Amino acid sequence: MAEKKKKSAATSSSGASDSLLNMVWFGAVAYALFLFLVNAYVIRLQAIEEYGPVIHEFDPYFNWRATQYLYENGYKKFFTWFDHKVWYPLGRPVGTTIYPGMQFTAVFLKNYVFGESMTLNDICCYIPAWFGVLATILVGCIAYETSLSVNSGGTLIGVAVDALKGQYTKSEDMTAKSVTRRLFGYESPAVECAIFAMGFMGIVPAHLMRSVGGGYDNESVAVTAMTLTFYLWLRSLRNGEKYNYLFGILAGVAYFYMAAAWGGYIFVLNMVGAHAAFLVLMGRFTSSVYLSYTLFYAVGTLLAIQIPVVGWSPLKSLEQLPACAVFVGYQLLHYCEVMKKKNKWGRKEAWKFRIRVFGIAAVLGTMFILAVTPKGYFGPISSRVRGLFVPHTKTGNPLVDSVAEHQAASQQAYWQYLHMLCFMAPIGFFMVLFRFGDSSCFLFVYATAAYFFSHKMVRLILLAAPISSCLGGIAVGRIVSWSASVLLGEGDEPLERKDTNDAKPKQEGKKKKKSSSSSNESMAGFKAISNGFSEASNSYEGKIVKSIAAVVMCASLYMQATTFSTYSWRISASLSNPSIILKGRTHDGNIIKVDDYREAYWWLRDNTPDDARIMAWWDYGYQITGISNRTTIADGNTWNHEHIALLGKALTGSVEEGYQIARHLADYVLIWGGGGGDDLAKSPHLARIANSVYRDHCPGDVTCRAFGFVDRQGTPSPMMERSFLYNLHSHKLKPGVEADPTKFKEVYRTKYGKVRIFKLLGVSSKSKAWVEENRECDAGGWFCPGKYPPGLKEILDKKKDFAQLEDFNRGTKDDEYQKEYFENLNNPELAKQRARMNEKREEETQKPKKTLSDEEKIEIYSTWEDTADTTLMWQIVTTNAIDDLKRWLDQDPGAAWLRSADGRGPMWWAFESKNQDIVSILMTAGVPHTDKDKNGLSPVDLLKE
Repeated sequence: MAEKKKKSAATSSSGASDSLLNMVWFGAVAYALFLFLVNAYVIRLQAIEEYGPVIHEFDPYFNWRATQYLYENGYKKFFTWFDHKVWYPLGRPVGTTIYPGMQFTAVFLKNYVFGESMTLNDICCYIPAWFGVLATILVGCIAYETSLSVNSGGTLIGVAVDALKGQYTKSEDMTAKSVTRRLFGYESPAVECAIFAMGFMGIVPAHLMRSVGGGYDNESVAVTAMTLTFYLWLRSLRNGEKYNYLFGILAGVAYFYMAAAWGGYIFVLNMVGAHAAFLVLMGRFTSSVYLSYTLFYAVGTLLAIQIPVVGWSPLKSLEQLPACAVFVGYQLLHYCEVMKKKNKWGRKEAWKFRIRVFGIAAVLGTMFILAVTPKGYFGPISSRVRGLFVPHTKTGNPLVDSVAEHQAASQQAYWQYLHMLCFMAPIGFFMVLFRFGDSSCFLFVYATAAYFFSHKMVRLILLAAPISSCLGGIAVGRIVSWSASVLLGEGDEPLERKDTNDAKPKQEGKKKKKSSSSSNESMAGFKAISNGFSEASNSYEGKIVKSIAAVVMCASLYMQATTFSTYSWRISASLSNPSIILKGRTHDGNIIKVDDYREAYWWLRDNTPDDARIMAWWDYGYQITGISNRTTIADGNTWNHEHIALLGKALTGSVEEGYQIARHLADYVLIWGGGGGDDLAKSPHLARIANSVYRDHCPGDVTCRAFGFVDRQGTPSPMMERSFLYNLHSHKLKPGVEADPTKFKEVYRTKYGKVRIFKLLGVSSKSKAWVEENRECDAGGWFCPGKYPPGLKEILDKKKDFAQLEDFNRGTKDDEYQKEYFENLNNPELAKQRARMNEKREEETQKPKKTLSDEEKIEIYSTWEDTADTTLMWQIVTTNAIDDLKRWLDQDPGAAWLRSADGRGPMWWAFESKNQDIVSILMTAGVPHTDKDKNGLSPVDLLKE
């Protein structure tokens, strides 16, 4: 009896100790959760605290204007809104070309949550911070779900071995055999993983760059919608629950919100589809998985196609059809499984039936594709998406390539936006491979895709923020949980997992069935090693080593976390600059706020007629309409490549040519100056875009290298110096540069000279009236696109519609343009030399054709030296640039007689390249082919070699 009392007292004491420990654990978790979420919110408010509730950047101003229209006019008018203040004279149907999820969210909050207590502008400014915190919480939920014992009991190797053997890994074998349960049934280390994932996501710069206060952009809401979709999808896969697939319906609804918020919904759809396909490859196709994906895809697609901008694209767009193919495949697989169970087939018979079913489906699918493709059923892959899969970083579209965010990510960019997650996320990734399950393997798929896409386009590092935070949280959470258990002595006797719902009494003396899956058998060797290591680590010496390791790891993580937090706050301060307001430093050292851009827009609003049309580069269109409420020529929607090319031609063409275009389209011209990223710095991109449609803009120079600066001192090239833009930008700022007073009048210059506004003189009132009177409306009466005035017919007749590489439905190609475009991008020096040649040719068109005397030929031919001209000639000959060679020889016949320091010239290089066409051109010019070089070799000798 005494011994029983002692045991009872010890058990009671142990229980009290465990309860106290759990209470301390719960308090620490609650404090960390509170701290991380507060930090996640406060760090996003720096811009609002310093600059007030100001909308940032360019695109957010369009979102703000659309939100305002929705709030004032209601959703019915919103979806039939054709805006004639943009893309003049064409206009744009806004309601059917916008992802309206964020706008509807803001209006809902205004009408039903805040009412008159908060203005619509303020709500729009705070939404990124609010949704940034929500995304932080959801990333924690994903980390928790994927770290639960029921979702992380297998290994990638074991599951793969099972799949290769044609066997399904049993659900009980995908569940961890031991787990520590804390208060309210929460598991450790899943909770720790969730908390630290939230800590990372709350302040990681990759997420901050699209969620600071004032950054009212689609991504600020979309990241939350994306993580919600991913969490609900993973929740629907939780092992061991009967009706978990119903979460697939909620995932479909969340996907609908994602589709309404951002065009990146395609990534979300394909991630879920890819994960569903991966589960099949891993032998994890079950009725629960089938129901989860079927419900997700059916509900999500049915809702998504109700969004006007999405429409039927989930069933037509090549970017979205992979998920549809997985859906069809799931139906076929389920049918095969039903027939297998019904007929009690073995493995061989089941596989034969599957092959027949999928073979018939493949034939029918091929017939369908062949029938509908010629009719243009399938939509093309967009140039932005195409750019993610080509070996180079350019898309072939100069408009897309001009955007800095579309360039490839560098190692420096990853460190800038992810910092310590660059090494913590890979550790978490490695841990997931050995804690594998239906949900946790999603992290494997997501991480692989996120790295691939973010590496191709720096903007998409945003997509890497949730998965990096999740993996980093799993790594830190498991390390901290293990360290705590070691230091508290919990690791000596791990608590065996108990299923409180289906607790079964131990049955001693009975033989267990030998029904372990092949994954367990395949891992027997690893388990033996693991058991041996476990025994060693539980020895006295092992406990000391583990304790030291735990202290060192926790201390190291603390220092790294402190550095990461400090860095993130510093980066957040730079990201919080609204760009429309700048900070500057005066000569006496005082820091000032430069508000030139808004001042210019306010001036337009207050000093120009309501119907005034403003010509400016497309970047500023959203801000002009959003703040000034004036008509613009183009904006950041960039839906019409040819229209932007016309704007580019006006700005980068000659003064006379630009003026003749502008007077039919605009009343005022707005120019950004002041250095940095002003209009002159952007202008080479403008010229390149113009030339993609108007090929006479830079004749023989696809990438318009003739337009730009010729040195680092900012000396303009002749083409730039003649341009409409340069003359307005440098008006009375550079010696000898002054805008034609009969065409332009400077009416406003901001305080610090960042913006200049010119009034166009001699504007065609006839063209302006013609545009107003000649809009054609459809039967609904609201879709009323405009037309170009007749005054632009001569210039428009010269355009050639830009053929996207991926648009196979148009039936037109522009292979020659694309070939030269990529050649020039890959060899910019050669492109610059070509541009100089074209410039010289233009300058000498009025001069009589140059001829060489025999004495001049001998003088050139006898001079052996390496020069820029010999290098250019070698490049032209070896790349078979025949047209370039002909143009050069036309303007300078002596180029055919050039010789480098080794005694070789174009004739040698032509023979060496076996280029008969160039040999013929050189022979016609009189160049001999029997002379010797420095080594005594003639051109013919090189051919023999």
